[in-house]
Amino acid sequence: IQPTAVRRSVVVLQGTVLNSWKVVWVVLADDAIEFYKKKTDNSPKGMIPLKGATLTSPCQDFTKRTLVFKVSTAKNQGHFFQATHLEERELWVKDIKRAITCLQGGKKFARKSTRRSIRLPENVNLSELYVLMKDQDKGVQELKVEKDKRLFNHCFTGNTVIDWLISEGKARNRPEGLMLATGLLNEGFLLPAGDVSKDGAEKGAECVFLDQTEALYYFADSGFFCEGYSSDEDVIMKEEFRGAIVKQGCLLKQGHRRKNWKVRKFILRDDPAYIHYYDPTKGEDNPLGSIHLRGSVVTAVECVPDAKRHEVDGNLFEIITSDEIHYYLQAATADERKDWIKAIQSVSKTGK
Repeated sequence: IQPTAVRRSVVVLQGTVLNSWKVVWVVLADDAIEFYKKKTDNSPKGMIPLKGATLTSPCQDFTKRTLVFKVSTAKNQGHFFQATHLEERELWVKDIKRAITCLQGGKKFARKSTRRSIRLPENVNLSELYVLMKDQDKGVQELKVEKDKRLFNHCFTGNTVIDWLISEGKARNRPEGLMLATGLLNEGFLLPAGDVSKDGAEKGAECVFLDQTEALYYFADSGFFCEGYSSDEDVIMKEEFRGAIVKQGCLLKQGHRRKNWKVRKFILRDDPAYIHYYDPTKGEDNPLGSIHLRGSVVTAVECVPDAKRHEVDGNLFEIITSDEIHYYLQAATADERKDWIKAIQSVSKTGK
């Protein structure tokens, strides 16, 4: 049975024997990183102890691989990981660093925040507040923001959060709103996007939330993504890659011919509405395939032919394109499945 996890997701790991890169299910526990061949496995393929370990990020040992970070054990064994996107790497790095620090101090893992240090009352339920903030109609509205030749998708400004907390009666004034927003930031519900908010988050012992129009933030489980671009490159790009990235991450996909299931990285774009999928061990230069989503139907399904034979069960969904091609996919959790279905449905209706 897998340990109580601080963080868990699909990550690409370099093998210690053949130096090849493999997709694995990685679980960060209080004192170690465990990796499994499949999410459903009960016993790990390997374990990296974190006591006395050091972390290097970004790791520049591989010229053709980006988003790599390295964990070196106390015995100086190096383990290389590659995240599927920038924000995912930053979340892993932050939690691994924290786990190493807690072990050094002989403490149990706890994220940076302590409610007392920011004077947040014990009766404030940050989880409930987060759910209200994420409400599509009444919550904090996510935007696309263009800044320093980069496009930030699904984010919002610091002052917008404080405005919302006051307008919804969650805070009486801006200092009180700032205290709540700082709590959400420290407990990982909100995350900094861009240089201004990241500088604020990294300055002191606690993350500092900035009530500013220049400071950008995003919801921890949203489709946030930042991409660099230039207008010249944009003209040259293939039409189906021009859309803004709405959501990305790893899912299990059933093959069309052999019916076997493999981990693929999916990138969902809007206007035009496409989802591309890639081998996560090989980068994003050449997608293995693309699905045009305009007019497609996406639904949760309880069972898929041949899935159980491959130990694939639960959190399944199906995309049926306008020309009747069926794609079967599995998310890691029920919430993740719900988020993917919602995002794909939205894109299939609005994207051309």
